[in-house]
Amino acid sequence: MGQPIDLREAFNGTALRRLERSSRSAPQARRLLVLAHFYDDGSRSGAAPIVDVTLQIVRDWVRRSNARGPDGLLDGQALGRSWILSDAPRRAMVEAVDCGTIPAIHGVVRWRLSDLVQWLHEEFAVSLDETTISRELKELDNETLTARPRHHVQNERAVEAFKKRGFAAEVAKVRADLPQDTPIEIWFQAEAGVCQKNTITRR
Repeated sequence: MGQPIDLREAFNGTALRRLERSSRSAPQARRLLVLAHFYDDGSRSGAAPIVDVTLQIVRDWVRRSNARGPDGLLDGQALGRSWILSDAPRRAMVEAVDCGTIPAIHGVVRWRLSDLVQWLHEEFAVSLDETTISRELKELDNETLTARPRHHVQNERAVEAFKKRGFAAEVAKVRADLPQDTPIEIWFQAEAGVCQKNTITRR
């Protein structure tokens, strides 16, 4: 069983409840009420179920309060994102992405995430997965956009003929076979999936 911890003598239950009412932090307010319970001769075992935490957590709150007063019961500020890559390989990766590949040296015509995984391992003995490298590049505002792949049997004449047909003319053909004032719904398909029913939009 752990040794008992003495409470800070500068406070009492009434003072802590007054601080709780003025606190703008819900976690701090809850912890202040627990400490007030102790100053009123309450026990750890009686306080823990009230706030639904373990006895060790309650013990830690008492230590924080003894060390720093009520401010010790505030949640700490986040320290920010820590970089997974160290500075040298991170700067080298950014420079490599910005400059592009040299096919004769790198063996690829453009950087893919899988290529960067292999390159980092060969150059810096760093082993990361593609998801992690993607996240690192996004944090550095260094996402690369690539052109949409082109199917090898794409018919250029069919594409141009489709463009020249004219959307308004196609709608007029449909409307000509319908009673007057019949509502017409426009649906469109993209990426091999039927998209949502859109609002009337100028395109």
